[in-house]
Amino acid sequence: MPAEPIWLHPEAIREARAARDWYSAWSDEAADAFMAEVDSAVEGIEEGPRQWPIYLGKTRRYLLRRFPFFVVFREATDRIEILAVAHARRRPGYWLGR
Repeated sequence: MPAEPIWLHPEAIREARAARDWYSAWSDEAADAFMAEVDSAVEGIEEGPRQWPIYLGKTRRYLLRRFPFFVVFREATDRIEILAVAHARRRPGYWLGR
């Protein structure tokens, strides 16, 4: 079964970059590891979006293993929409209007 196309919300891209920059201030290795884990999450979502648990509304989330972040996404008619790369302690559902 072919993977579904992925669309990333501009704010999700901004969030991932901001987190990468924060980790980079501490360690380039940590920043690289964070982005590798985000990339792996997107690949996993693309390959099997329904294997991840339902979250708020009609979204699902993929929890990162090594970092306190998760990727929020939803399935649209013709694509998977990545809505947020959210910190686990940030206000829940702040991205629902996306």
